[in-house]
Amino acid sequence: LAVGWGSRMDAAWAPSPGSCELVQSIMDCTGRWLSSIPGNLRGDTEELFLDDNTIQVLGNASLLLYPQLWLLSLTRNRLELIEPGAFLSSQGLQVLSLTDNLLFTNYSLTAAALSTLPTLRTLDLAGNQLTEDMVSVLVLNLSSLESLSVARNIIMRLDSSIFTNLTQLLELNLEKNYIFEIDNAFEGLQRLQKLNIAYNYLPCLVGFGLTQLRVLNISNNIIEWFLTLESDDLFELEVLDLSHNRLLFFPVLPRQSKLHSLLLQDNRMSFYQRLPNGTSLANVTVQFLIIDGNSTNITTVRLWDDLCHSNLSSLHLLDMSQNQVWGLPDDFLAQMPSLTHLKLNQNCMEAFHLSEEDPLAMLTELDLSQNQLVELGVKVGTGDILPNLQLFNLSTNRLQALPPGIFTRTRKITTLDLSRNRVALCPQPGEAESPPCVDIRGVETLTHLSLAGCGLQGLGGRPFQGTSLMHLDLSDNRQALSGDRAWLQDLVLTLQVLSLRNTSLSSTTMDFSALNNLVCLDLSGNSLAAFPSSLGTLRLRSLDLRDNCLPALPPDVAQVPLGRSLRELYLSRNPYNCCTLGWWDALQQAEGLHVPDGREVTCSHGSPALSPGALPEPVLQSCRWQTADLALLYLVLALPTCLTLLVAFVVIFLMLKEKLLKMVKTRCGVSSPY
Repeated sequence: LAVGWGSRMDAAWAPSPGSCELVQSIMDCTGRWLSSIPGNLRGDTEELFLDDNTIQVLGNASLLLYPQLWLLSLTRNRLELIEPGAFLSSQGLQVLSLTDNLLFTNYSLTAAALSTLPTLRTLDLAGNQLTEDMVSVLVLNLSSLESLSVARNIIMRLDSSIFTNLTQLLELNLEKNYIFEIDNAFEGLQRLQKLNIAYNYLPCLVGFGLTQLRVLNISNNIIEWFLTLESDDLFELEVLDLSHNRLLFFPVLPRQSKLHSLLLQDNRMSFYQRLPNGTSLANVTVQFLIIDGNSTNITTVRLWDDLCHSNLSSLHLLDMSQNQVWGLPDDFLAQMPSLTHLKLNQNCMEAFHLSEEDPLAMLTELDLSQNQLVELGVKVGTGDILPNLQLFNLSTNRLQALPPGIFTRTRKITTLDLSRNRVALCPQPGEAESPPCVDIRGVETLTHLSLAGCGLQGLGGRPFQGTSLMHLDLSDNRQALSGDRAWLQDLVLTLQVLSLRNTSLSSTTMDFSALNNLVCLDLSGNSLAAFPSSLGTLRLRSLDLRDNCLPALPPDVAQVPLGRSLRELYLSRNPYNCCTLGWWDALQQAEGLHVPDGREVTCSHGSPALSPGALPEPVLQSCRWQTADLALLYLVLALPTCLTLLVAFVVIFLMLKEKLLKMVKTRCGVSSPY
């Protein structure tokens, strides 16, 4: 649909009758409050969209005027009935969407209408409160169907009678129903390639034998076992999604397949070849009792001979995160020479061993985060280890060091996450080195490094020398910035993103002026009592100043290079002064600048927290007094006093004038007439 629609989007919309919109031969009547199909549309309409209306019945004469129709969408109406002759004039209809209606009310009559569509390829019946019996009737005579969706209905059980005649079906969507049992429901669908049964209630899947299937999604069920038929036939299966189930063991996969993506996330899976207490269950067998009607079959499986017997040479992605894996069986990864992405995060692993003999030469991403790793073992020889590895996630473990020289043997490593480990960085050669530590010096390919929450005690000795770091995360290391800061000099030319969140940074302890390539800086959660002046010359695009002690920003912050380049600025949870908000007004007028947490920014004047954009008048008056020119204020206050004294002096002088003159004459001895 998207391709057909998008190919015509360059045409101009033209007005059409009934307030619908027309582009070429596509008529869009979405959301027009229509209770029936308009009869005054163009007769050459090929695609008709009537979504989000109030149509209840599609009558026999509803589509008589549109014989060229090949796509009809009636999604989200109140459709209860399609009369048997409704499509007799639309024999070329290929795509029909009836999603989110009420077709369960008259499904038998609607089925009769659908059976008159000999070329129907795609049918969407999702969200119609249909049971499996209703679905069986609705699709009974639709042998031309290639794509069918009955998602979000109330289907509970599938058997061989439901999809009997759908011999051309390529894609089937059954997600978000209440399916708890499947009994040979797909055996007749010889062309089926994509099957989605996610979000149902299947407890297991035993005897999987759909050799033609390419994509199988059975995620978000309650599956404990997945067992494939014992067969040497080649399965076309490429993607298998078993995530978010209750798998207890690694699934029994086809011996021969084209599987390239295996998703096993969020299960209860574990390997019991080695247990933490040293015991072994390598020779344990499990018996499956399979009851099929009156026949009973017992299958015996040896965990390690049979569970890992599959040919996984084409596998590219293996996601086993969020399970209960303590360790991997011997030679488990040896079956996967094409593996490029391996996710083992959120398990219980205490050790992981690598060697140049491991067949993981193609691996580009390895995620071991959120385990209990205390050891990363490496067998050192003369060859490279994981030569194509680019992303290595070891965060949230219990590591204190990594094997020496490990990164000199991973030639393409670009991203390394060591956050939430108690590691230290090795100093410059020639200085006192105190192992255990992690040495990344000289790893020229490394561009992204996270050391958040590692308890770093200073970064002396230039630990980043010889790297090309563009992203560096040092957040949640309260002592990381203590001591020598020469390490910054090694990052001047490359560093673009720097996070110093919660590192006890104060206003005078850091000079950022040399980091001319920096575009994103996080200084949140620190003790900044004044805006660092060295930031003014930088051309950052994002700056985070949340959770500091800033009373104000510089008044000219919007005019300096920093203010002109900023596009994102975080400012909340600072004790701003309501009487010095000139900087805030300037930021509001700055072109292109966005303050995502602007509604959370407050200032204080007395005890209450106030919004800078809506200060009460008493606060404004108080601020005017506080910010007035003191010299002028003193002059205004002193002037009435001076005038009062001057007037009093003049009055006294006039009252005592004659006495004063006589006194002067007497003392000076000079006579003069009055």
